[in-house]
Amino acid sequence: MVVSASPYEHMIGKPDVKYVGNMHGNEAISREILLHLIHHLVTSYPTDPYIRWLLENTRIHIMPSMNPDGFEVSKEGACDGGQGRYNARGFDLNRNFPDYFKQNNKRTQPETEAVKEWVSKIQFILSGSLHGGALVASYPFDNTPNSRICRSSALCSLFQNYASTPSVTPDDDVFRHLALVYSTNHAKMSRGVACKSSTPGFTQGITNGAAWYPLTGGMQDFNYVWHGCMEVTLEVSCCKYPPAKELPRYWEDNKV
Repeated sequence: MVVSASPYEHMIGKPDVKYVGNMHGNEAISREILLHLIHHLVTSYPTDPYIRWLLENTRIHIMPSMNPDGFEVSKEGACDGGQGRYNARGFDLNRNFPDYFKQNNKRTQPETEAVKEWVSKIQFILSGSLHGGALVASYPFDNTPNSRICRSSALCSLFQNYASTPSVTPDDDVFRHLALVYSTNHAKMSRGVACKSSTPGFTQGITNGAAWYPLTGGMQDFNYVWHGCMEVTLEVSCCKYPPAKELPRYWEDNKV
C-alpha cells in the first residue's frame, strides 16, 4: 500500500520510502505495527499538521507481510523458535538475495523476486525492514569477506556472535544516524538492555549487522548495494509473536 497525498505516481523531489514487515513469518509484531501505521497515517491526515506535511511531501510504501505463508503456520504466544520463520518452500527470505561479498547459490524464491522487481521499478531512498526477537536497529553491511556462514539452526545458535568485527559501508555515519534516530525514539531500544541473559545488549540500541553476526543474502545489503536505498533492519520486540492483547503496548513503544 502507498500512503501519500499523491499515491499513484512518482513526483520529482518527492522521496519514496518503504517499510517491510513479517519477512520471517513468525515475527508477527512487525506485521501488526505496520497495519497500525497505515491506519494512523490515514486517520491522522485531516487533523495532524505533521502527518499532513509528511504525506504531502513523501510517498510511503508499506508491505505489512513479506512472508504470509510462514505467518500462517506460526503460533501466537511463541516468543522463540523457528516455526513459521521460513516460507512455504522452507527458505529463509533474509538469506535469499544477491550478496555483495559472496556468491549466493540458494534458489531464488517468489517473495524475493517480487521484492527485487518492486525496488527495481521505484527509486527508494530509505527503507525499514521490521523484525522481532531482539531490540536493536541494525545497519549494513550484514556480511563481510571474512565471515563464517551460520548453517546450524534456524536461529543461528541464538544469533551467536562469532567474535565478528564491523563491516563498514562508505555511508557508515549516515547509517549510524538513521539507526540512532529509531533507537532513541523507541520506548526501550536505546537503553541497550539484552532480551535474554544469553544474548548481548547493544550500546545505544544499535549495531552494525556483521558485528552482530554475519549473514549472506540479506535484504538490507541488497537494497544498498544494488539500488542505493539505505535500509535499516529494525528488531522491534523481544518476543516474536506475543499474545494479541499485548499489541497496543508494542504499538506505543514504536509509534514515536
